[in-house]
Amino acid sequence: MSGFARLVFLGRLEDLAGTAGLAVAPGPLDQVLAGLDRELAVALLDDRIRLALNGDLLTESGGITLVDGDELAFLPPVSGG
Repeated sequence: MSGFARLVFLGRLEDLAGTAGLAVAPGPLDQVLAGLDRELAVALLDDRIRLALNGDLLTESGGITLVDGDELAFLPPVSGG
């Protein structure tokens, strides 16, 4: 049995996804996102969304390939005052 990676959605992204997280097949991030609902995938690709891979905030989102056991969190911009 192959492993899985986990996508974690925070804030409004959780509302859009309808869940706090999804188990997905490992692979290049663009392929993983292609398997999601189109509206959710588009929202996750927004330039304002920050990514954290296994707890480490990423400065670049290009070239991400998820492997078995990875957790990729999508962090929407924080608003407030």
